Amino acid sequence: MAWYVYLAYFVAGLFLANGVPHFVNGISGNKFQTPFAKPPGVGESSALVNVIWGFVNFIIGYALISGFGDFTGGFTLDVLMVGLGALVAALWLGWHFGRVRGG
Repeated sequence: MAWYVYLAYFVAGLFLANGVPHFVNGISGNKFQTPFAKPPGVGESSALVNVIWGFVNFIIGYALISGFGDFTGGFTLDVLMVGLGALVAALWLGWHFGRVRGG
């Protein structure tokens, strides 16, 4: 498979992981940081904005997985790349939001 397919799967993992905190905080009725707040990534947006932003991230992640290559589940390089992207996003988001929220 071409290298850019694995890159697309990695980026899909980034989007899928990023969608989780926004979606969960939004459906819980909590405000949370988004790129649309002032200042971006630091200020908080409404719960509704977070639900929408989280869902958009899920759609982008799904589109990248389904739109490139022939994704196969199981213990494959495809799944590894999505997982690695999700791990990188989770580590960075944990570090960033820990600083922003005072953790």
